[in-house]
Amino acid sequence: MASTTELHKQAINAAMELLHRRWMMRVVWELRGGPLTFRALQAACGDLSPTVLNQRLAELREARLLDNDEAGYRLTPIGLDLLDAFAPLAKWAVRWQRQG
Repeated sequence: MASTTELHKQAINAAMELLHRRWMMRVVWELRGGPLTFRALQAACGDLSPTVLNQRLAELREARLLDNDEAGYRLTPIGLDLLDAFAPLAKWAVRWQRQG
């Protein structure tokens, strides 16, 4: 049986592998305010290519971080938890940027 430290290491490595992909966090970030249609999400992300957006959406659905319905793409409860986890980083980033 793996130790707690090893389980944490495996989990964080898997999460980082998912989130480091280009545009991944941007897609998550743009969904913070609620559901968006494909076109609205594409525009919010700076008009990234439809192919890349489709790939990222598929990966996020597979990871259970978002789903979609007639209103558009939306974060799941675990996807919203991800945003909460990044709130301290966002505060840090603002402080860091102001120092520049």
